[in-house]
Amino acid sequence: MAREYSNLEKVRLEKANELHDQGIEPYPTHSERSHSTEEAVQAYEATESAGGDQIVKATLVGRLRSLRAMGKITFAHIEDGAGRVQLFLRADDLGQEQLDFFNRYFDLGDFIQASGEMFRTRSGEVTLSVKEFNMLAKAITPLPAAKDEVVDGQIVQHATLAEPEVRYRQRYADLAVNPDVRQIFRARAAIIRSLREFLDSHDFLEVETPILQPIYGGAAARPFVTFHNQLKQDLYLRISFELYLKRLLVGNLERVYEIGRDFRNEGVDRTHNPEFTMLEFYMAYADYHQVMAFTEEMIVYVADTVSGTRRIPFQGHEINLEPPWRRIKLSEGLVEMAGIDIDEHSTAESLAEAMRAKNLQPDPKSTRGKLIDSLIGNFLEPNLIQPTIIYDYPRDISPLTKSKPDDANTVERFEAFIAGMEICNAFTELNDPLDQEARFQEMSRDYASDDEERHPMDEDYLRAMRYGMPPNGGFGMGVDRLTMLFTDTLNIREVILFPHLRERD
Repeated sequence: MAREYSNLEKVRLEKANELHDQGIEPYPTHSERSHSTEEAVQAYEATESAGGDQIVKATLVGRLRSLRAMGKITFAHIEDGAGRVQLFLRADDLGQEQLDFFNRYFDLGDFIQASGEMFRTRSGEVTLSVKEFNMLAKAITPLPAAKDEVVDGQIVQHATLAEPEVRYRQRYADLAVNPDVRQIFRARAAIIRSLREFLDSHDFLEVETPILQPIYGGAAARPFVTFHNQLKQDLYLRISFELYLKRLLVGNLERVYEIGRDFRNEGVDRTHNPEFTMLEFYMAYADYHQVMAFTEEMIVYVADTVSGTRRIPFQGHEINLEPPWRRIKLSEGLVEMAGIDIDEHSTAESLAEAMRAKNLQPDPKSTRGKLIDSLIGNFLEPNLIQPTIIYDYPRDISPLTKSKPDDANTVERFEAFIAGMEICNAFTELNDPLDQEARFQEMSRDYASDDEERHPMDEDYLRAMRYGMPPNGGFGMGVDRLTMLFTDTLNIREVILFPHLRERD
């Protein structure tokens, strides 16, 4: 069924049709920009500072963001990717017919090309005095306002992007009207660039591993499943890069990393999205203590590069990223914040009873490790605002991690928490193929087939390990959450351009 246009859209469509009838293309194939708005302003200010009388000519392009017709003159502002600049159009320069044409056919949101000379108005604003203009793209649907505007003390109602869900569904409009949102994604790009710079400078090799995998693994999560018609087999969107990256260590690539998308068929909340960006790296001949120090160094490099400071604001807190970060053994942290000593409860039944004594309602089907994980989520994570490393985790929720030499049930794993969020997860990686096979078998026996914590047996990965895998430290970090931290953003959907949303009825 054809879309029904609004009255405003019908008016704009009619203008586009009238331009066609006059032989004017409202969507031409070519533009001739000479400067960005920022470059044009800088060029004029440079000649102004030099005290010369050199004329700065410019051809600028951008979206019309304001229009004010005043008889024989019109003021407007255009916006491009670099900023805004004012346009000054007057009948004396263009002729009244051309000025009337501009006022008749150009609307807010249209893309325009304007040529002329830069000057400074009496009010002090650097402006383009327009000598020539043409349409680059006619906007049929008016852009919504970022918020309601106040004019002469009265609220002027617009179609606004005040509702977050509307902003996420129409991110293109959100970006067009909200410069703060554009800045978030510029910051995100700078964060990813700085992570690459840091790892590259430490002799890491950036690689790409399969997104479609015959066996999923490397994390505790439910995968998305698809079917390959020609191969006649199920394939899984990856939930982690881990098992493929560690295969590369077997092949004598000693330091590898990947920044890319993972996909997990799980719940959505302020820190989770089904499709998200991860950084994982693996470093031969390192253990989790070395990875702890490397993590601090890397995050500080990002802070220095992107923010220019190691003290960053987040939701009313000042986060101090200066190393060394606080380090707490997991069992000690739970005694401090939950009042439960997990070392005194060696079974799931005993730990569940201790939790019930604290008025908690543990899942009776949970393993001991999963109960501990729930305590971390309820008591540690939300209360760890300043950077904190929690280390030494239970073996049964860390099937790819090396056990501590003096405690087979505890593994060399740490998670770093900042601003009440888990930022990263890291291990001394298990490189004993016999131990790894036994872990897989344990999980197949102890976990239900539909339990997302269950890790499938990966025979090819075990084959790779049997060729010999060097001792190594591994690390995984959510880039989206790191972006939340550096942009003082509380919801992961704010830092993902097109987050997943439930279908509208």
